Amino acid sequence: MGKGPGTLLVTLYGIFTVGAASRSIVQLTTRFEEAPLAYVLSAVAALVYAFITLSLVRGGEKARRAALGCCCVELLGVLTVGTWTLVEPSAFPDATVWSDYGMGYLFIPVILPVTGMLWLRRSRAAAH
Repeated sequence: MGKGPGTLLVTLYGIFTVGAASRSIVQLTTRFEEAPLAYVLSAVAALVYAFITLSLVRGGEKARRAALGCCCVELLGVLTVGTWTLVEPSAFPDATVWSDYGMGYLFIPVILPVTGMLWLRRSRAAAH
């Protein structure tokens, strides 16, 4: 799974894990009262990214299924939070990783899970 284009996915998920985790740790420890929902959601995003990264690195059928499930959860989160931030911006005094469908991150948060799901489906088909 982590070969060829999978290497790029592992790299991107690794970068997003570090970025989202760093951001949320700083926000949660220094400014939690300003936007607790946004900061907790960024921490959740970091955990999802970390799990997908580890699953892609680990490889194997169980890890592939786990990564695929997490990509689905990630996409659902991006679509839900993205829509929520547009419909009710007052609920988010500060942005999350998934705000506005990841606009602050060049929309990579909405593209990444779709790409991940496609790659995981392709890697499964190639293995069989």
